Amino acid sequence: MSDTESGTKGNKGDFVLSSSSSSKPRRKRPAASSSNDGGAKIIVALIAGAGAAFLLALIMLMSRLEAEEMSNGLLNSNVGGAKGVDDQIYLEEAAQGRAPFGMLQQKDKQSLMKDRREKIVSHIHQMKSVYDRKLDKFTRMFDLPPGNPLDLIVHKGEDQLEGMAGALNGKGKMPKHMDLQKDFSDAIHRDNEKYNEKMGRKEKRAKRERNEVGSHNEASKDEKPPHLFPLFPPMPPHTMAVDLFGEEIITNTLSHDKPTVAGIVAILQRFLTKLHEMLVENKNAKTPEEVIEKYFALVTKFLAPLEDAYRDRSIFPIREDGSIFMSLGAYRDHLLGETLRQAFKTAANPDKLFVGAVVQNCFGIGVTCRTGVEVKGKDKNGNPLTQISDRPPDVNGIEQFCADPDYTKYCESGQIRALYVNETESNGPTTARYFASKLWGGETYFLQADAHLRFAQDWDRLYHEEVQLAKGYPKAILSAYPPGFSEGDPKYQGGSKGTRLCTCSFSDSDVEHKILRINTGNMCHGEEDAPSQIAYIAAGFFFARAEFLIDVPFDPYLPWCFMGEEIALSLRAWTHGWDIYAPRKNLIAHQYRPGRMGLPKFWENTGRVFGRPGPGFNTQLQTITIQRIKHMVGYKESSTEWLEGKGYQVILTDFEQYGPGDIRTMPDFLKHTNINLDTEKCGHIGWCNDCTLK
Repeated sequence: MSDTESGTKGNKGDFVLSSSSSSKPRRKRPAASSSNDGGAKIIVALIAGAGAAFLLALIMLMSRLEAEEMSNGLLNSNVGGAKGVDDQIYLEEAAQGRAPFGMLQQKDKQSLMKDRREKIVSHIHQMKSVYDRKLDKFTRMFDLPPGNPLDLIVHKGEDQLEGMAGALNGKGKMPKHMDLQKDFSDAIHRDNEKYNEKMGRKEKRAKRERNEVGSHNEASKDEKPPHLFPLFPPMPPHTMAVDLFGEEIITNTLSHDKPTVAGIVAILQRFLTKLHEMLVENKNAKTPEEVIEKYFALVTKFLAPLEDAYRDRSIFPIREDGSIFMSLGAYRDHLLGETLRQAFKTAANPDKLFVGAVVQNCFGIGVTCRTGVEVKGKDKNGNPLTQISDRPPDVNGIEQFCADPDYTKYCESGQIRALYVNETESNGPTTARYFASKLWGGETYFLQADAHLRFAQDWDRLYHEEVQLAKGYPKAILSAYPPGFSEGDPKYQGGSKGTRLCTCSFSDSDVEHKILRINTGNMCHGEEDAPSQIAYIAAGFFFARAEFLIDVPFDPYLPWCFMGEEIALSLRAWTHGWDIYAPRKNLIAHQYRPGRMGLPKFWENTGRVFGRPGPGFNTQLQTITIQRIKHMVGYKESSTEWLEGKGYQVILTDFEQYGPGDIRTMPDFLKHTNINLDTEKCGHIGWCNDCTLK
């Protein structure tokens, strides 16, 4: 990204465009903490939206004129839009070689009326689609709440257009005339009255809370972000937030009144409780489609309200103190406790490190815990003999960490946030990463990683410095496949050259459905003075400013999906204007886990949950959910029409919220990464392998 394309960081983490830029201005990111300017946002948006509403009114008048001409049989009139429609029909047919000169004069009355009607109905539907997109963009740009005056007036106008289209097709009468300008003005007046009343209540509440916080600070001499209180304890497991703080912890979070980390935990726990009930009820489901339908319905009912409440905005104010939030999804991981110890022990600023861990364990609650597929020897032909055995409940890494006297203080201070998930409700890394991202509490940086890591000394400070050197900062992401380690290795020192994610391939595995898989390319020379760009993000390690979570929220509609998250993350981030960089030096190491280690896998659990041992049923579920990613990337066999034909349309639920961005296009991403969907080939990416794109 060039200097003129890259944003500069303003006060409190807002993004504004460099003054030297000649490109289109980017929206200024609304800070969640400055709620008092909400009225100004609405007024600005509505003034801008008035132009849209007025233009829509003109279009409606033209459509009515054309519709009435046809209804009255004025087929040869040169008045208004009907003549224009005649001309358009003639030009289109002439371009296709089907319209000799004078065609319109030769056409019979009924045929010409039919052509006109179809053309105008098509035009009406096209304009509805355009205004849906414009309304969505206005809503996101200005952070407008549902039911705002612009939303109401545009939908009212669209209903009028739909009525016209129906009348043209013989369904009902032509709608009555509407005064959109008056309706729009009245709606603004009503909204302003509601806003002033709400702000009055808010000011009273804010004054009361300031007094309470002031008293607390006076007593403790230690300022804390209010959304971190009440403090939800990471131990013991399965403590329910609602039992501690009441149902209002959820309603306060969803109503914008007082969002808290504890409220987020309560919402996630409520979803997991309902998920458990659904899985028990559908243990004998006949088809994977039944399970997917019911899972998506649960997400829509219990998680989508949280997503909608803070769409395109930060639920908490982003602190500019250099703090880091580390997202960890741990599936029955015996190294979670040691990973946490290493992270805090080697950090330059452990007091600024916060962890959100999703602990997916077999706790032995109502089930017998099982091992993974273990190799126990070889048969007479030299083939491995495998076995799955009973085993005790899993070690809780959070408990190990919090019980260590050297680290207890981090648990007591709220720096460790944990969500416990019974193994039976675990359905893959994409869901775990979604849950973990929701435990973020306003920290400056977001780090996603696996739960089996080693760290170099001062890794936090060094990553902080490295990302700021990237030319695209603040919209820069560091990512790599870390080097491996084995238990028993000496202390990790770091410092090896960072891997570069510059290649990909279409999987030939029967269970992965030709999904794009990411891999490494060439190394740089090692003398570079700043990181250079790469093509892809590794799900097991990336580091960015927390605004990433606003632009690229994690998708809750990807259960039972193991492959595809990396191409989805990469495409979404890049099209939202983020550039991806390889760190010049490795600062963490990762334990890679081949199947021969015999560790449990989530797809084995899926088979047990549905009474079908083995990975088969999980594969059937993934066959459906992976289509959401393939549809986003642009696979022809995963088009909307194909999905609907297969009965998979549920896969597109809220797709527009978790698909490509609108800063760059999806075709440009494919060109940027040299991916050819027609030939299913990944070409050489020169700029990535040569380390030339800064």
